[in-house]
Amino acid sequence: MLTVTDLSVSYGAISALGGISFSIPQGSIVTLIGGNGAGKTTTLRTISGLLRAKTGKIEFLGEDITTLPAHKIVARGLCHVPEGRMIFSNLTVDENLAMGAYLLHDKALIAKNREYVFSVFPRLNERIKQMAGTLSGGEQQMLAIGRALMGSPKFLMLDEPSLGIAPRLISTIFEKIVEINRSHGITILLVEQNANLALEVSSSAYVLETGRIVMQGESKLLRTDPQLKATYLGG
Repeated sequence: MLTVTDLSVSYGAISALGGISFSIPQGSIVTLIGGNGAGKTTTLRTISGLLRAKTGKIEFLGEDITTLPAHKIVARGLCHVPEGRMIFSNLTVDENLAMGAYLLHDKALIAKNREYVFSVFPRLNERIKQMAGTLSGGEQQMLAIGRALMGSPKFLMLDEPSLGIAPRLISTIFEKIVEINRSHGITILLVEQNANLALEVSSSAYVLETGRIVMQGESKLLRTDPQLKATYLGG
């Protein structure tokens, strides 16, 4: 569904990604693992059109999207839930969800998407008129994912969904991520600091270090790899 080939990205003279290649099968959950500064967020931002690649190619559903602007990438069904959630804190929950459907013009589809969001995250319906900035961290993450779902995505990129969330809500968020993948067949690319959790819910993984992929494979096999366990899994 998504193919990244020899992707390089630089911030001025500093190289952030050094020619990485990977592919994401349709209907899967794939995770990117790595330490701070490894290039995970840069990868997602480049795929979604927020950063420009220095070299390389990004193909989505067979189309080259490497140079497309972000809004045209979203219109093709590839949505990005950024690190830190980036909700509109001065708007209500309802208004945030409406922003997620900004590119849609079919009122019946928008209404259907809202019902789906509320079925996945009932708490958002309870908070519908509340200002988004007053929600808890977990509720804000639900809203950020819900806002993306309003755009009828085929492919969802999630950047650190557990960041800043109470431990008791982290498992709920990840259960919902799996539900979104299984119930609607939405393909998911996941960046997550909790490597154990990421490997638990994903089918395959890529390990990034200083802008390069140093390991890849099935998640269940990587969970038992001694080097990976020592570096990322606390073992």
